[in-house]
Amino acid sequence: MTVPGLMIAAPASGTGKTTVMLGLLRALREDGLAIQPFKSGPDYIDPAFHRAACGRASFNLDSWAMTPGLIDAIAAEASGADMILAEGSMGLYDGVASAGGTGYGASADIARRMGWPVILVIDVSGQAQSAAATAMGFARFDPDLPFAGVILNRVASPRHERLVRRGMEAAGIRVLGALPRRGDLTLPERHLGLVQAVEHPDLDRAIADYAAFLRDHADLAVIRDIAAAGLTGGAAGRLPIPPAQRIALARDAAFSFTYPHLLEGWRRAGAEILPFSPLADEAPAIDADLVWLPGGYPELHAGPIASASRFLAALHHHAGTRPVHGECGGYMVLGEALIDKDGQRHAMAGLLGLVTSYAQRRMHLGYRHARLLAPIAGMAADTTLRGHEFHYSTILDQPDAPLAHVTDADGVAVAETGSYRGRVTGTFFHMIAPAP
Repeated sequence: MTVPGLMIAAPASGTGKTTVMLGLLRALREDGLAIQPFKSGPDYIDPAFHRAACGRASFNLDSWAMTPGLIDAIAAEASGADMILAEGSMGLYDGVASAGGTGYGASADIARRMGWPVILVIDVSGQAQSAAATAMGFARFDPDLPFAGVILNRVASPRHERLVRRGMEAAGIRVLGALPRRGDLTLPERHLGLVQAVEHPDLDRAIADYAAFLRDHADLAVIRDIAAAGLTGGAAGRLPIPPAQRIALARDAAFSFTYPHLLEGWRRAGAEILPFSPLADEAPAIDADLVWLPGGYPELHAGPIASASRFLAALHHHAGTRPVHGECGGYMVLGEALIDKDGQRHAMAGLLGLVTSYAQRRMHLGYRHARLLAPIAGMAADTTLRGHEFHYSTILDQPDAPLAHVTDADGVAVAETGSYRGRVTGTFFHMIAPAP
């Protein structure tokens, strides 16, 4: 299987690469192409925006957390597509200090492995010819990385554009588009990044605006030709297997962060995914083998969750005989209480003793390597997992036994070990894959 592809990357976060990515996905779809999106790195939110833009599920590719076989298995999801568009994370070469499955978690690792030419989105506000020095540094930093050119973003005027283009021409850097500065082409954000796709008040119209903007100011035909140089061959590999046969999965605005490749792997292995909404006070399926509460934004919905008596009662009933697992926000809901940013305490399920607070904010961010000290459903003790943690809560109390020995990407132990009580387990990290 070979599909033309390229990667949209940037020197740093906040340069506008998500706007460019969404605009290109929609514009190419409008041109009749089936576009397969991917997201480099562990981002929870962007894949849902990708799907809204092009109609195909987007998958994460992570060179630190994933084995080569898993990366190839996920890349094979592009089968039947006309073209691949991958979005980088942070800066193109940003990663961790130690290599994981195939690299350091940098977008450059994935682009190099897949042979995807890189288009760099550069914010040129506040500079002119100097932007070429940045572009030239990225183009030459790694001679093995295919570098296609740049899209200039936040261009102030025609004169500004001429000056920036002049610098790029002198440096031998190809300019594939120049986007004028527009304050209205931004997506709303909150503390974990973008507001979720399902919460955007008029997402389809916004993406259509991005597509029209890209058509007016970027050379889509040349971008398509560049992609033909990057051919991806998805080798034989296997997606992660399910931890149970019938999995009741919480899914609504409070519980939304589940990696798409996990769900796809579970389904293909024959597991049944049974969605339910705690915010609608729905109970998980009575015959489920496992209840899984993903992460999300429970701190924004703590009151309704605390009042969801049918959901909470069913959770207690299930935990009496079968496993329940929570990740990050789901873990907090399994705890004794959650204190919101205003300092109000909300009683949660009480299946674990965990008490967390958003009134005392502290950022927890990074890759996690975990060795289980107790099983999570069908995952036995001593299983090693790789995942990612990103939240702003503070632990006030965690009286239960630690679930895992957890370290960061450099092997330094972290305090957020997760915990378990009986059949109930929880982690602050979101599982990406079994470790190599």
